[in-house]
Amino acid sequence: MSNICKTVSLRTRKIKDGRMLSYYLDYYPGYRDESTMKVIRHESLGIYIYAKPKNQMEQKYNLNLTARAEAIRCRRFEAIVNERYDFFDKEKMKGDFLAYFKRLADKKNSKWQHVYMHFRTFTQGKCTFGEINVDLCNRFREYLLTAPQGLHKNRKLH
Repeated sequence: MSNICKTVSLRTRKIKDGRMLSYYLDYYPGYRDESTMKVIRHESLGIYIYAKPKNQMEQKYNLNLTARAEAIRCRRFEAIVNERYDFFDKEKMKGDFLAYFKRLADKKNSKWQHVYMHFRTFTQGKCTFGEINVDLCNRFREYLLTAPQGLHKNRKLH
C-alpha cells in the first residue's frame, strides 16, 4: 500500500437557483480512470438537499439524504484504502454477471455448475454486476433453502 494520505471528502455546491445544494465527493489525490486516462478529482452523487430548509419536513429530508451521501462517502473511502478503484468504471457495472459467472463455473467443479444453474433460474436469466448486493445474496440464499433438487423435484437442496 502507498503511504500517500488518501481522503474522500463530502462537499456541497449551490445549484442554479440557489435554493438547493448538490452533494459531491472530492478525492485527494485524484485517481486515473483507466478507460479515459483522465484524473478524477470529483464525483457528483446526484443527491440534492435544501440550502435553507423552511420546515421540519425539509429538515428531515436533508438529514435522510445527508446520511445517504455520507454512507456513499464511507464506501468509497473504504474502497480507496483497500486500493479497489472499480467504482469509477460505470460500464463494468452494466456488464453481464451471469456470463462472468458461467465462465468462472466452467473452470471449476460440478458444484459451481449447479450453483450457476440455480442462480440463472433465480435471476430469470438476467443479472448485471450493478444488481449484485447484499439483499440479492440474502434472497438467493433463501431461494436455495427452498429450491427443489434438479432431478428430484420433491426433495429440497439443503
